[in-house]
Amino acid sequence: MPELIVILVVALIVLGPQRLPEVARQLGKAMAEFRRQTSDVLEEFQHQALLDEERERRAATPPAAASAAPAEPPADKPAAGRA
Repeated sequence: MPELIVILVVALIVLGPQRLPEVARQLGKAMAEFRRQTSDVLEEFQHQALLDEERERRAATPPAAASAAPAEPPADKPAAGRA
């Protein structure tokens, strides 16, 4: 806390009382934009990580699960060759 007070006093002396609020406002806007951009990048990384995990899961799944489907058509529909 004492360090923050020293920084604020130095900023007040260097910038003056008229310019300090303007500089603080610009700094606040810059920080908000930085946080927004950082959040966007973080979301993109997380999305890509989820996609990579999904690809790994699909690659690790044996293709036997796909061949477990019935080879014959359902009984309620006749096959194309039968009459």
